[in-house]
Amino acid sequence: MSKILRQIVNMALSEDIGTGDLSSSLLDDNIANAKIICREKAIICGIDYSDLCFAILDPDIVIDWKIKEGEEVAPDYVICHLKGKSQAIVSAERTALNFLQTLSSTATQTKKLVSMIKHTNAQLLDTRKTIPNLRYAQKHAVECGGGVNHRMGLFDCVLLKENHILSIGSLERSIEKALFKFPNKPVIVEIESLDQLKIALSIKDITRILCDNFSIHEMLEAVAMAKGIYPLEISGNINEKNIIEYAETGVDFISIGSITKNIHSIDLSLRLV
Repeated sequence: MSKILRQIVNMALSEDIGTGDLSSSLLDDNIANAKIICREKAIICGIDYSDLCFAILDPDIVIDWKIKEGEEVAPDYVICHLKGKSQAIVSAERTALNFLQTLSSTATQTKKLVSMIKHTNAQLLDTRKTIPNLRYAQKHAVECGGGVNHRMGLFDCVLLKENHILSIGSLERSIEKALFKFPNKPVIVEIESLDQLKIALSIKDITRILCDNFSIHEMLEAVAMAKGIYPLEISGNINEKNIIEYAETGVDFISIGSITKNIHSIDLSLRLV
């Protein structure tokens, strides 16, 4: 189990339990049975996070999952059964469900958008617009939904955006500095006009060009200009209403922050039985 996953779960449990769960301390700590029910259609994601929430409080707990990570379930489906100490189950309940409902939401929305553009060559990317301390978890959820991860953070890729370019002085100079200082890292350049696209296309060794807030018409022109030179990414105000139209321009990647920041939590409940 990854060190990062354990850190995330420990922080979440500590946030909730603090110095001790007052309510569950009233229970006789007997062996109890429980089940988790998904109340709506969803792609289930976050099993490892949920399991660890319970296992940290009760290392002997037995959890029987009825689905696999990334599988879709129908409303009112029992996704797992648990058997363990009653205090541990009740204390871990909320934190475990928080992970499951949040990550399943990201996976479900990602799957929906990926399905909408599956007839094109466009791939759906996530962004850094994630819930604090859940970057790795939500990136995993995007993959569960069939999406592709963008950079993990500020450390694994150079992405030159408007403020970088303004501070350095020009698009050309920004790219030159990035390629010189980080020759072994991906370099993605954000551009805001077709004129900037022409400049970026003239420079060698860029990884990808990101077209920010381009209209459909501009994107069609951009795809024609960049064909055979660099892959293109589009971002900015793309949603369920227009994603198909953008994908059909021939763009290679579509990045959408809403799949991780505008989440509708999946309705889950845990019941002792």
